[in-house]
Amino acid sequence: MTALNTAQQNRHTSRLHWGTRTIFLINGLAMSAWAPLVPFARDRLQLTGASLGALLLCLGIGSLAAMPVTGKLVARFGCRRVMLVSTLLVLIMLPLLATTASHLLLAAALMLFGAGLGTLDVAMNYQAVEVEKAAGRPLMSGFHGFFSLGGILGAGTVSLLLSAAFTPLTAVLVVMAVMLLLLIWRLPGFMNDRLHQPEQPWLVIPRGWVAFLGVLCFILFLAEGAVLDWGALLLLQSPTMPPAHAGLGYALFSVAMTLGRFTGDSVIHRFGRYPVMLTGALAAAAGMSLAVLLPWPEMALLAFLLVGFGLANTVPMLFNAVGNQQDMPANLAISAMTTLGYAGILSGPALIGFISQWFSLSGAFLLIALLLLAVAASARPIAR
Repeated sequence: MTALNTAQQNRHTSRLHWGTRTIFLINGLAMSAWAPLVPFARDRLQLTGASLGALLLCLGIGSLAAMPVTGKLVARFGCRRVMLVSTLLVLIMLPLLATTASHLLLAAALMLFGAGLGTLDVAMNYQAVEVEKAAGRPLMSGFHGFFSLGGILGAGTVSLLLSAAFTPLTAVLVVMAVMLLLLIWRLPGFMNDRLHQPEQPWLVIPRGWVAFLGVLCFILFLAEGAVLDWGALLLLQSPTMPPAHAGLGYALFSVAMTLGRFTGDSVIHRFGRYPVMLTGALAAAAGMSLAVLLPWPEMALLAFLLVGFGLANTVPMLFNAVGNQQDMPANLAISAMTTLGYAGILSGPALIGFISQWFSLSGAFLLIALLLLAVAASARPIAR
């Protein structure tokens, strides 16, 4: 009987682990599938740069509106229902994003798409924290690695289908079919426990240690957004950098982050959280600085590789830290910290633009490097 119970427990644990990995993969697939569709939406609606920027902002607004209340939703309905409904919302919106010719409808679809992604992001990270706690060993970096892998596969698949003369709708339907099959396959691996805490508020302000972790998350997401939105322009400041090669900086960054996350759990298990957090933040700061200071553009490209490896495991370890703190319930703390972090990646491009106007783009990247040093200085309390 004991052996049977042990086998059942092992199967249950395996289902939870693979369910968590799969929902991270689905989120990465969904988020990245939209990126190759942006030029088609611009041309279909004949958008100017300013109007396109305003529409894209709707996605972020939807996410930021949904994230703060997701902690309460998880407490009331459980992760499974929240992740299922939010994923279905994302799936329903994708065909609209690929086909609509109405400015108003696209804005609404982007807002709902962002709300679905934001809700899913908070809920899946809460499940990841609980699964890692139950396992008693590092798992968070691997979970986030599946998100990064989903990002590469989603953008790559849609781009390949579009280049093969598939319509945007057909390309999106292919990715949607994959996401739906994954969702149905791994649905039993989504946690279904409710927290039964009706006194929890719908909106919560981060306090104490959670607020501090939220600020650090803001910095790390700001750094990631800087590489995404401004990295190519930084490289093009060198007169010897061909414009066609400038995008390689973010490509190298993405590959390094994915590889770093898939190896991160074993590295953390071997060396401990403090050394990995410290060296990761220092490596990211060094990479940001070298991308600015190195006079050779080829070496500057490798600096983005260093930033990717540095940032790979820092955000997952923040989720581990916020899930284990005592100042706030874990579901509300994760919701609050995710909101602050996402505000960093959303507002980052604008902040960097303002700083680059006042000083220079190089100065903005060096400022982010200094902020990353502050993350490194916080490594020991984060890893406790």
